[in-house]
Amino acid sequence: MNAKIGIRREDINRWERRVPLIPSHARELAEKRGLEVRVQPSTIRVFTDDDYRAAGVAVEEALSPCQVVFALKEIPVELIEKDKAYVFFSHTAKGQEQNMPMLRRMMELGCTVIDYEKMVDGKGRRVLYFGNYAGHAGMIDTLWALGRRLEVEGVANPFTGIEPTHRYLSLVEAKEAVAGLARRITLKGLPPELGAVVFGFFGYGHVSQGAQEVFDILPAETVRPADVPRLVEGGGGAPGRLYKAVFREEDMVRPIDPARPFDLQDFYANPQAYRPVTEDYVPYLTVLVNGIYWTPKFPKYLTKGFLKALYGGPSRPRLKVIGDITCDINGSIESTVRPTDSEDPVYVYDPAADRAVMGFEGDGPVVLAVYNLPAELPLEASTYFSGQLKEHVPAISAADYSGPFERCGLPDVLRRAVIVYRGELAPDYAYLAKFVG
Repeated sequence: MNAKIGIRREDINRWERRVPLIPSHARELAEKRGLEVRVQPSTIRVFTDDDYRAAGVAVEEALSPCQVVFALKEIPVELIEKDKAYVFFSHTAKGQEQNMPMLRRMMELGCTVIDYEKMVDGKGRRVLYFGNYAGHAGMIDTLWALGRRLEVEGVANPFTGIEPTHRYLSLVEAKEAVAGLARRITLKGLPPELGAVVFGFFGYGHVSQGAQEVFDILPAETVRPADVPRLVEGGGGAPGRLYKAVFREEDMVRPIDPARPFDLQDFYANPQAYRPVTEDYVPYLTVLVNGIYWTPKFPKYLTKGFLKALYGGPSRPRLKVIGDITCDINGSIESTVRPTDSEDPVYVYDPAADRAVMGFEGDGPVVLAVYNLPAELPLEASTYFSGQLKEHVPAISAADYSGPFERCGLPDVLRRAVIVYRGELAPDYAYLAKFVG
């Protein structure tokens, strides 16, 4: 009997049009691996029901016959089915409060949870990710937000020609628009009242690389973070040039003991022995693009207290926009106090009142904190992700979820990603017991 796998319809919001497996890859799994694939109907998915039917995939509302169900985002509590294996981004490994009811229900129903985010190779590198597409979309949206913020401040600027990512038909079209922005900057320069326009990128992984890929279309020069204050204070900067500073760990923290040298592995192991220094640089940035992976054991890199002091001064700060692509609520960037979606993507964080005011007007930085940025590039993001996922689907579908975890047959890269197995927290995630309650 062929193993049956299901693809659930995404329903977190109307902007989530991605799929974990595209039609051609579903057909390939059926023809080459003997899997029976069915997909729930959807009116918003970037690949239509007819696209799947043309690939020989059954479009069915009920996924009950499927032992394994693939999805992308969180699954509503009322739709969770008993004893099923769910493969998706669960957003539970950090003990995220908003998803504990979902995890608790899956445990009550004896489900198995495999989280894409925790699928890593022997060196701890993720094998499935959308991070580069989050970076692409986040950077385009950040450029758009900068144009709108400057416009509100009465500053005519070339960034106003950029639209939000979801308004472009493809990444190619979006990049062409950024190339148009590059030409405008080269020909007409940047508003002189801005001084040196500096974009600071926190992090250098997939998210940051995706953002930099878009930013590098622009006429830009890379500078070291340590050189940013001197560049700005010295009145440097060419009229038709932007500046990019990429912050690595050694630029973001210092050992608390000044006699100790910075050591990357020691920082990862003992982050409490280091203090953040990022706020020394923030006053010199025009835009902050946050693309780091963060957990609560690491320092806060931009605090509410710092922003309150910065925006409470007599002059308007240089910092216009924070493009928080990673979107950790109250995380490394404390001004990210709530997530947004593509329909209403930005707010001004008011440091004096500690509140978010939707839109571009107000005292404080504009914060872009779209929860599911890769969904703004659904075709490219789905195709890329599906190409990676299809290599793991046969092993996921062939596993024996009826016996002990140790004998389920999942390869190591998948075993490491099992959050819950048959209703019990897997050994690597036993710490979640205090969050689940």
